[in-house]
Amino acid sequence: MNLARLLSAGRPWIAVALGLVMVAFGWLKIGDPVSFLKAIHEYDFLPTQPPLLLNLLAIWIPVLEILGGLGLILGKGRKGAALILGIFLFAFTIGVAIRGHGLATEQGIGWCAVAFDCGCGSGIVNLCSKLLENGLLILGCAWVGCVPENKA
Repeated sequence: MNLARLLSAGRPWIAVALGLVMVAFGWLKIGDPVSFLKAIHEYDFLPTQPPLLLNLLAIWIPVLEILGGLGLILGKGRKGAALILGIFLFAFTIGVAIRGHGLATEQGIGWCAVAFDCGCGSGIVNLCSKLLENGLLILGCAWVGCVPENKA
């Protein structure tokens, strides 16, 4: 079995698992939009006035996560969904790292001691664990989006 065939063999299962994770993250955010809006605001990256941009992000980010996750699960537009979600996760991970660094500096603690609500929908998370989790999700998206399908 050649390497390309070996790599592509697990792609559908990875895509479904990633899709389920993204749908779950989106669903958790839709279930508590006020908390998600507050979490976005805590990053302090975007202007708060007028509040339209923050409000739109709080509405559309979960919807896009769910739609992208469904694309991964159902297979329609799987590669595109994986690449878009991977870029999305990469940008979010940079934001989490920047915010975590700021909290570590403010509190005078190491990165792995930082715990905060990152806005992912699962409440308080450990910074190092969240960065590892996101890194694995990004790698999964890259695999699904970039590894050629096994047609044989």
